[in-house]
This record gives sequence, structure tokens and C-alpha cells, in this order.
Amino acid sequence: MTKSPENASAVSKGDGPVSAHTGISAQLRAFYLSVEEEGIPDRFLTLLEKLDMAERQVNNDFNVEDAAR
Repeated sequence: MTKSPENASAVSKGDGPVSAHTGISAQLRAFYLSVEEEGIPDRFLTLLEKLDMAERQVNNDFNVEDAAR
């Protein structure tokens, strides 16, 4: 696939698809970093704790059944 002269000039001027991709990448990176710095909501931590307890209970139930055999 060959590039047309129009695309080549748009890329060299910095106002073409490559420039747009770079700008979007920078914005996404900045957004990701801001989200990364946020704390974890208490509600989410509570749900994770409940999940851990449920998984431990299931594992304990399996261990009890295996011991009974």
C-alpha cells in the first residue's frame, strides 16, 4: 500500500492521523495516571472482603468433604 502525497504532507505538518494518535495516546496516559492515583472505594473493598470469605468457605467445605471420604 502506498501513501498518497496528501497523506505524506499531513503527517509531516503534524496535523494528520499520526498527530491525532499521539494526542489521544497522551490524553489516555494522563487519564490512566489520574485514575491510578485515586483511592479504592470502601464499598469495593467490602465486596472484595465478602468474595474472599465466600471463597474460603467453599474451600473449607471441599476440605471437609474430602476428609469425610
